[in-house]
Amino acid sequence: MKIIVFGANGRTGQKVINQAISNGIEVTAFVRNRETIKIQSENLHIIVGHATRYEDVKKAMASHDAVISCIGGPGAKVSTTITDITKNIVDAMNETGVKRIAQVSSAGVHGELKGVIGKVISFMLKNPLKDHKGAYNKLKEGTVDYTLARPLSLTDGAFTGVYREAEEGVPAGGKNISRADLANFLLKVIQDDKYIGKSVGLAY
Repeated sequence: MKIIVFGANGRTGQKVINQAISNGIEVTAFVRNRETIKIQSENLHIIVGHATRYEDVKKAMASHDAVISCIGGPGAKVSTTITDITKNIVDAMNETGVKRIAQVSSAGVHGELKGVIGKVISFMLKNPLKDHKGAYNKLKEGTVDYTLARPLSLTDGAFTGVYREAEEGVPAGGKNISRADLANFLLKVIQDDKYIGKSVGLAY
C-alpha cells in the first residue's frame, strides 16, 4: 500500500508516518518545508507544496492508494483552512481516481458533546468546529470513501493500541487519547472497508 499524508509535519502526522513505515507501508509526506520532516526511510518520500493550491495537491495525489489527512487550522480564530484544503484533497482524489481517505476531525463536530462541559467546549472551539464541519461536508459531497476520526483531547502519551470507538457520540466517560493511538486508528481504517462512510469518536 502507498499512502499520502497531509499535515505530515504535525505531531499526529509524524506518528502516522513512523507507524506506517514500521508496518511496511510506502508513505508520501506532503509538506510546505522539507526540513520539517526528520524521519528517514527508503519507504518515505517527501513532496513539497502548498495544500491550499489545488494544482500542488493534484500533482502529488496520483499513484497513491489512500490519503490520511491530519490538517489543522489556526487555533481558535475564524478560518476555513481545513474546509478549503479538504476540498482540494477531495477534488484531486476524484480527478486522479484515489478513493480512500481517513481524516482527523474533532469530537464535537456533530454537536455530540453533551452536558455543561460539552457546551463550554463547543462554545470555546466554535470556530475550529465550524471549519471541521465544513471539511466533513466536503468529504460527504465528494465521491470518496471517507472515514472521519473524532478524537477527544489529544495527548503525547505512548502508543497502547487499546482505545474505544463510538460511531454515535463519543465513548462514554472518555477524556482523551494519544496521538500515537489516533495514528493507529487512521492506519487501521484505511485498510478496512467496514469504516467507510463512518464518523468515529475516539477515547480511552
